[in-house]
Amino acid sequence: MSIKEQYWKYSLITIILGVGFILFRQITPFLGGLLGALTIYILVRKQMIHLTEKRKMKRSFAATLITAEAIFCFLIPLALTVWLVVSKLQNFNLDPQSIITPIEETAKIIKERTGYDVLGSDTLSFIASVLPRIGQAVMGGISSFAVNLFVLVFVLYFMLIGGTKMEAYINEILPFNATNTQHVIHEINMIVRSNAIGIPLLAVIQGGVAMIGYFIFGTPNALLLGFLTCFATVIPMVGTALIWFPTAVYMALTGDLFNGIGLVAYGAIVVSQLDNLIRFILQKRMADIHPLITIFGVVIGLSLFGFMGVIFGPLLLSLFFLFVDMFKREYLDGKK
Repeated sequence: MSIKEQYWKYSLITIILGVGFILFRQITPFLGGLLGALTIYILVRKQMIHLTEKRKMKRSFAATLITAEAIFCFLIPLALTVWLVVSKLQNFNLDPQSIITPIEETAKIIKERTGYDVLGSDTLSFIASVLPRIGQAVMGGISSFAVNLFVLVFVLYFMLIGGTKMEAYINEILPFNATNTQHVIHEINMIVRSNAIGIPLLAVIQGGVAMIGYFIFGTPNALLLGFLTCFATVIPMVGTALIWFPTAVYMALTGDLFNGIGLVAYGAIVVSQLDNLIRFILQKRMADIHPLITIFGVVIGLSLFGFMGVIFGPLLLSLFFLFVDMFKREYLDGKK
C-alpha cells in the first residue's frame, strides 16, 4: 500500500470516528428509544421471518402488524404504568405538605422514644426546597419518555422493513471471523432476550406479591407502593427492600407495631426469597449469567443508558468478557 493510499485510509477512519462521535452526542437523548427498538426487534425477529418467508407476506404489511403488536403488548401497558405512578407522585408534588407531615411525625416519635432529634429545621427546609425540583425532573422525564416511545415505534418499523439487509451488513463489518461472529450474535440474543423478558416478569411478580402484603398488613397507599416495588427490583443489592423496609419501620414507629413487624417478616421471607428463586429459574432457563455480571452491569448500564441500561449494562459487560476470551483464544493460546 502506497503512502497516498495509507493517507486516504487513515483520513477516512478519522473522518468516520469524528462524525460518529458528533452524531452520537446529538442522538444521546433518543438512546432509550433506539435501544428499546433494538430490544423489541430481537424479540420479534423470528416472528418477522416466519411471516415473510413462510407465510409469504409483504414486508411492509408484516412490519406494520408486528409494530402494532409491540404497541399493544409492550408500549401501552408500560405507558399506563408510568402514567399511574406519575399521577400519584404528581399529587405529592402539588401538595408537598402531604410528604413533609409524615416525616415530621416520624421524627417526633423517634425523638420521644430515643431522645435523638433526627430532623432539624435545616433538614425540613432542604426537603421543602427539593420537592419542586423532583416534580420538575419527573415532568421532564415524562416528556423524554414520550419522545423516546415515538422514536422506538418509528425505528422499530424500519428495522423490521430492512432487517435482513441490516443484519447482513453488520455481519460484514464486524471485525471477527465467522465463528466468533456467531458467538457474539448468540451472546447478544441470549442476554437481551433473558433480560427483556426476565426483568419485567420478575418486577411484575415481586410487585404483585409485595402489593398483596401491603394490603394484608394495612399499609397506606398500597397500590402506589406495589408499583414502586416493581421498579425497585432493578436496583442492585437493595432491591424491593428499598420500599417495604422503610414502610414497615414507619408503621411500627407510628404505633402499628404488629403490622410493621409482620410486613418486615413478609418482605424478608416471601418477597426477597421469591426474588432469589425467580432469578435462579430465569437464569437457568434463559441465560446462565453470573450474578456479579448482572449486578455490576445494571450499575454501569443505568448511568450510561438510563432505564434501558437494565438490559444493555449486563450485555455490555458480558461482551467485554467475551471479547477478552476471544482475544485469548485467537492470539495468546494460538502462540502457545
